[in-house]
Amino acid sequence: MVERKLNLDIAGAVSELELLLKRVLPINIMWKIVLGKGLEFDGYRDYASFDDASDIDWKASVRGNRTVVRKYIEERELKFMFLVDVSDNVIFGSTEKLKCEYIAEMVSAMAHLILVNGDRVGIALYNDKIVNFIVPSLGKKHFDVLAYELSKPSNYGGENNLNEVLNNLIKTIDKSVSMVFLVSDFVNIDETYNHNLEILAGLFETIALIVRDPLDITLPDLDKEIVISSGNEKLLINPRLAKRSYEENAKNQLDFVKDTFKNKNIQFLDLSTAESSAEKIAGFLSERIKGGRKTKLENVY
Repeated sequence: MVERKLNLDIAGAVSELELLLKRVLPINIMWKIVLGKGLEFDGYRDYASFDDASDIDWKASVRGNRTVVRKYIEERELKFMFLVDVSDNVIFGSTEKLKCEYIAEMVSAMAHLILVNGDRVGIALYNDKIVNFIVPSLGKKHFDVLAYELSKPSNYGGENNLNEVLNNLIKTIDKSVSMVFLVSDFVNIDETYNHNLEILAGLFETIALIVRDPLDITLPDLDKEIVISSGNEKLLINPRLAKRSYEENAKNQLDFVKDTFKNKNIQFLDLSTAESSAEKIAGFLSERIKGGRKTKLENVY
């Protein structure tokens, strides 16, 4: 359990993400286009300066002797679910934000974006069990509930067992949900997760948000013993002596996680608490619009 108030600026995280998105996304782009579904063809309209050139229907433009793009009817009320790790694993950090604080701000900002577009969002907080499950809903009051639960220290702590949690969530999540975001550092994933991840990805379009602290990847170049804490566990190490093997193990584990997601057709975004989540998310959404589920970002599959 977190024993202090979380260091969160949810309002700031919401503002930062939405300001960035206004710069990188055409004003007529909504989450429906990001998903690549939920749209019904409704004829053509004249090409405008804010449209992406790839949206031009060249055959229709030639026939009509004017440049046109396809027009769609938006099917409202898509549903999104965030499955958020709140275990001891994420109560860790060497930057301004613990992983759990970074995650809480990021998920809140994304949830707010979904809600202001008129769609539904819910969350499931988990450690080795489901700590709290909030079904997708609408409105400002709902956002306040989500932000409150993500900010609540008593929700954090405990062992991590996403595999066991997925056994229950796969049966619990409404099959009308459009997209599921898995949010964790995924340091516990092994071969036993394959079956449940495959089922999850088969039922829902699934995106994994991998959140790591710099100390999850490397150790500082110090020739003295230091204490590393994760949740309630403490480890005494000499970084200089352990650095090489630590980095090799960390890289192998992260590569295994990414390969697992690729094999299960789960797109993922690799995030660090040392970097802005808003910039990464904005770039991620922009690339999905340009290229669908295949993106050019190096740290996104």
